[in-house]
Amino acid sequence: MEMAMDNILAVILGGGRGSRLYPLTKMRSKPAVPMAGKYRLIDIPISNCINSGIYRIAVLTQFNSVSLHRHISRTYQFDAFHVGWVQVWAAEQTMSNIDWYQGTADAVRKQLNEIRSAGAAYTLILAGDHLYRMDYGLMANFHADLDADITVAVQPVARENASRLGILKRGENYRITRFAEKPKEPEALEAMVSLPNSDRPFLGSMGIYLFKTEVLVKLLEGTTFTDFGGEIIPTAIENYKVMGYDFNDYWEDIGTIRSFYETNLALASPNPPFNIFDPKRPIYSHARFLPGTVLQNSRLENVLLSDGCCIKNAELRNCVIGVRSQIRDGVKLYNTILMGSDYYDEVSSASSPDDGRIPMGIGEGSIIDGAIIDKNAHIGRGVIIRPFPRDCRDIDNENWFVRDGVVVIPKNATLLPGLTIGPELLNQTD
Repeated sequence: MEMAMDNILAVILGGGRGSRLYPLTKMRSKPAVPMAGKYRLIDIPISNCINSGIYRIAVLTQFNSVSLHRHISRTYQFDAFHVGWVQVWAAEQTMSNIDWYQGTADAVRKQLNEIRSAGAAYTLILAGDHLYRMDYGLMANFHADLDADITVAVQPVARENASRLGILKRGENYRITRFAEKPKEPEALEAMVSLPNSDRPFLGSMGIYLFKTEVLVKLLEGTTFTDFGGEIIPTAIENYKVMGYDFNDYWEDIGTIRSFYETNLALASPNPPFNIFDPKRPIYSHARFLPGTVLQNSRLENVLLSDGCCIKNAELRNCVIGVRSQIRDGVKLYNTILMGSDYYDEVSSASSPDDGRIPMGIGEGSIIDGAIIDKNAHIGRGVIIRPFPRDCRDIDNENWFVRDGVVVIPKNATLLPGLTIGPELLNQTD
C-alpha cells in the first residue's frame, strides 16, 4: 500500500543543551551546528523530509534557538502555491505548562495541540543530530502494509557496539517483541539476538519513529514519560503493534565532539561513507551567493572545500573548510575542521593590519593539526596546535577547549600570535 505523504507530519527533536557537543553549542542549539563546510545539522532531516515528499515539518527546540530560527526562516520558504511549511516549535510557558521540555517524549507532549492542529494521520519523529539519507516514503509504505501502530527504523548492529544503543528484539512478521536500553550483561545481550546468522546479529534503534497520530496522543496524554527510546517504545510493545523497519545504508549519530570530528573528516576522504553529491536527493541549505574560492600556490590533499574562501601559499591535508575561510601564507592545516565565517570583515582582507588587530581566519605561518575551529575565529600568526591523546581528560580554557582529544576553538574566539596548544599542557594544568 502506498501511503499519501501529505498525510504525515514530521517532528524533529532539536535536543536539549547539547552538552556533549559543547563548546560548539555554546552559542547555538545542536541542530544549528555547522556540518560539512556549508550545511547545518538540521539540514539533514529536513532535506530527507523534502526529498521524501513530506512538506509539513516542525523542529522542537528550547536552548540557544535564535540562530536556528534565523537559518530555517531564511532557508525553507515554500511558495504561495505550496501547502508545506517548516516551523520551529520552541518550548514555551502556557496556562497549562510552566516547565521547559523534560525529554524527547515530554517535548512532543507539550506540542500535542499543534500536532492535532496539523490534522495529519501519521506523525514521524526524527532526531536532529544524525547523518543519513533515507526515503521516508518506503518506511511509510511498510507501516501501511502491516497496519502498524508504530514503526521503528532499525539497523543491524555488531556485538561490540550493542551496549551503546537501544536494542530491539524482532520476532516474526517484523514485529518488535522486546526492548533493552544499552544491554551490557551477556545473558541480556544474548536474549536480544534477532539475526543469529549475521556478523551484526542485533537490531539497534535509529531514533526514527512513525506513529499513527492517535496512538501517539494516547501514549503521551495522561502519562509522565519523558523519553521515547527508554519509556514510550518499551511500553507500546506491550499494547500496540510495533514493527521494525530495516535500514541498511549509512547512518551516524553525531552526538559527541569525537563523532562530529570523525564524521566530518570522513566526508573529505577518497571514499567517503556518505555521498553528499547525490543529485536526486540533495542536501538543502541556505543559499549564500558567494564567490568562488581562490587558491594560490597551495597544496591540498583530501579536502572538502566550500565557497567564498581565499587560500594562499598553504598546505592542507585531510580537512573540511567552511564558507568564507581565510587561510594565509605558510599555513599548514592537518586533520582539521575550519568552519569559516559568517561574514567578511575589512581587516581580514589585510594580512598585516597596521593597527595590530588579528584578522579573521588563520594567520601566517600557523600549523594546526587535530582541531575544530568554529566560525569567526581570529587565529594569530605562528599559532601551533598539536593533537592530544584521544583518551585525555577534558580541558577548559578561555579561548580553547579539549574534548575527546580534539582541540576546539569556539565561535568568535581569538588566539594570540605565537600561542602553542599541545599535549605538553596536560602536565601544566594538573
